[in-house]
Amino acid sequence: MEQSMKVQIVPMNGDHLDEVAELERVCFPDPWSRNMLKEELENDLAAFLVALDGQGAVTGYAGLQVVLDEGYILNVAVRPDCRRQGVAGQLLQVFLDFAKGNQLAFLTLEVRASNYPAIALYGSRGFRGVGRRKNYYEHPKEDAVIMTLDLTGEEETDE
Repeated sequence: MEQSMKVQIVPMNGDHLDEVAELERVCFPDPWSRNMLKEELENDLAAFLVALDGQGAVTGYAGLQVVLDEGYILNVAVRPDCRRQGVAGQLLQVFLDFAKGNQLAFLTLEVRASNYPAIALYGSRGFRGVGRRKNYYEHPKEDAVIMTLDLTGEEETDE
């Protein structure tokens, strides 16, 4: 059973940009730049959250874009020294609560096919693999698994 880290989830703002940009560099081979992150703060369709530890340092962050009744989870990243402590799950839960509260039809995301911990996390929250994007990621080249959580209550049963 993983230990849960106590974090405070708050909306990302300009004060968090340097730490989030550094988190991007640590976590992803093709990181979003500070400027790209700043632009997302001004995007009315996007919501970015940060998880802060007891000292106010960013331990993780996540982004969501909403188009009509569809939710697209853009990024989820957690500092390597804070992983497996429930931070990503807490960020994801805020988006799940938002999606249900705003009657979104579904939440969807792409995840590296080799990222088993993330796939397990999303699966534990009801996301299901619905397809693959061939060679979606560069550095290294790798497929993305498309995972979707249907929130309409009408589960597909024609399997």
